[in-house]
Amino acid sequence: MMEYEYGSVKKESDFHNRCCGGMLWCIRDICGIICALLTWLLILYAEFVVMSVILIPSSYPIYSVINMIIFQLCAFLAITSHLKTMFTDPGAVPKGNATKEMIKQMGFREGQVIFKCPKCCSIKPDRAHHCSVCQRCIRKMDHHCPWVNNCVGENNQKYFVLFTFYIAAISLHSLFLAINQFLMCIRHEWKECTTYSPPATVVLLLFLMFEALLFAIFTAVMLGTQVQAIWNDETGIEQLKKEEARWVKKSRWKSIQAVFGRFSLLWFSPFARPAPKFKNESDLYSV
Repeated sequence: MMEYEYGSVKKESDFHNRCCGGMLWCIRDICGIICALLTWLLILYAEFVVMSVILIPSSYPIYSVINMIIFQLCAFLAITSHLKTMFTDPGAVPKGNATKEMIKQMGFREGQVIFKCPKCCSIKPDRAHHCSVCQRCIRKMDHHCPWVNNCVGENNQKYFVLFTFYIAAISLHSLFLAINQFLMCIRHEWKECTTYSPPATVVLLLFLMFEALLFAIFTAVMLGTQVQAIWNDETGIEQLKKEEARWVKKSRWKSIQAVFGRFSLLWFSPFARPAPKFKNESDLYSV
C-alpha cells in the first residue's frame, strides 16, 4: 500500500473547483446546482406544509410544540449536513503533481510502482478514482451525487450519511404528520382543522405525502448502501467494478471509526469531523 508524505512538499495554490477565493470547495456543474437547489426547495415545501397547514393551526398545543421541535431540529441538521457534504473537499488529489520533480521530492524508492491518472496528471493513491464531473481524482471515492453537487469521498462521507439519515427522518415524520392531519380533517369539519380551504389543504397534504414517501424510500436505500459500504470497507465504485482489494481491509468497527471517529453523540453531528487516525494523515494527498 502506498502512502506518500506531502508535509515536506510545498503546497501550491489550486483554485480548481473552488470559490470564495479558494476557501470553499464547490463544483461548477449546472445539473448539480439545479439538483441542490431543488433539494432545498423540497425541504422548504415540507417546512411550509408541516408548520402552516398542520402544526400551527392545531388545537393541541403540546402535540404541536413537541413535533415542531423534532421537525425543526431534524430539518436543520439535514440542511447543515447537505451544505457540509456539498462544500467539503471530498479528498481531491493535487492536480498535475505527477512530474519528475515532484516524484523526486516525495522520496519514492527506485523501481517503486506509481499509478498516474492520465486525465488530471496526478499521482493516484490506492483506492482513488477519477471523477469526470469534479475533473479530479478523489480518495476513496464512493460515487458522484448530483443532489449534493459533489463526490462522496474520504473527507465528506460522514456528512453524506448524516444527510441521508436526517432526510429519511424528516420524510417519515412528515408522512406521519400529513396522514394524521388528513384523518383528523376527515373526522371533523375541514374548515376547523386548517386555515386554508379544503381543496387547497387536500392538495398540499397529498403532495407532501407523495414527496415524503418518495424521499423516505430513496434516502433509506442510500443510507443502507452507505452503511453497508463502510461496514465492509469497500466503496460503491469498488463494489460496482468488483475490484480485488489491494489494500489491507480494516475490521468492521475500525472501518466505521475511520468515517465517524470514536463512538459518541458527535457521530450524529455534522459540525464534528472525525480526528485523523494518524498524526500526518491530514498531510497525505492534500490539495
